[in-house]
Amino acid sequence: MRWERGRGGSGRGKPVLYCNESRTIFTAPVYSEMTGRNARSKTQLTVQQRESQCRAKWTTSLTMIMVDVMVDEVHKGHKQSKSFSKKGWKCICNEFHKRTGLTWERERLKYRYAALRKLFATMKLLLDHTDFTWDEITGLVTATDEAWDRYIKDHPDAETIRSTGCPFYKGLTVIFADSGTCNGSTMHKDRLPGSTPSQEELSCSDSEEGPDSNEQEILQSVSSPPTDTCRKRGRRKGVDGAIARAISEMAAASRLRASAITKCNDNFTITDCIRALDELEGVNDQVYYAALDLFNNDAAREIFLSLKVGKRLTWLIGKLSGPP
Repeated sequence: MRWERGRGGSGRGKPVLYCNESRTIFTAPVYSEMTGRNARSKTQLTVQQRESQCRAKWTTSLTMIMVDVMVDEVHKGHKQSKSFSKKGWKCICNEFHKRTGLTWERERLKYRYAALRKLFATMKLLLDHTDFTWDEITGLVTATDEAWDRYIKDHPDAETIRSTGCPFYKGLTVIFADSGTCNGSTMHKDRLPGSTPSQEELSCSDSEEGPDSNEQEILQSVSSPPTDTCRKRGRRKGVDGAIARAISEMAAASRLRASAITKCNDNFTITDCIRALDELEGVNDQVYYAALDLFNNDAAREIFLSLKVGKRLTWLIGKLSGPP
């Protein structure tokens, strides 16, 4: 399809645009309005996409994608010690956007990285206890309820792991495995004292390969020791959890009692009582209709049907003639 510019049939008037295939004619103002609408719709769509991405939250699937991407960068050598290089973070951001379609800023991914480091430390400390085991297939940490209760009392951060597990723990062990640092605090294990540092070790000082300047601040802000307020909240959370479990047990017991009562009522129904009453001999109308009112009582129905047939009428008369 090709658009051509022309004039009206009389040679005067507004310039026109027409399609040489369909010969559909549009005046210039109409064409301008159409292009303007398209531009506005595209702008609105872009704004909606941005707002949608801003509202998006971290999910287990998104976290697993990020972990997979970071593991790849570790294998490529773009991580030194506790941080990725600038080149590594650039690759992580690009690949995460490619796999998810989310154009999140680097800072957002760094905060997630810091949170994952804290989660890894919590998991590692938890699994150091022989009572806990991690199932690689399900991603859950298994232990007895007693072991969980004891541990969470002293380590409230493990409460989330108890319910959700850590399906990407294997990847975290690769990302946060111990390695040499570039600040001189730890030497390369394979390098003898006095020997020349390798090119890989020297690359830490390069502007592209060196760690990001603000990453350490993010790690400290997320991994800082808990304050007294945080500890109080943790203890409060443990108490709330115990209360919630107690309420749940009470509710379960109440349901069992209700089920037992219902089952008992099903065994001694009003229909069964009336049928048994009809089979009795010597029942006058006054006793009969009074007995129907008595059968609204669950205990009375149970007693009536449990009695031997020969004693039912005597019990009914005595019950109906006695004090209310």
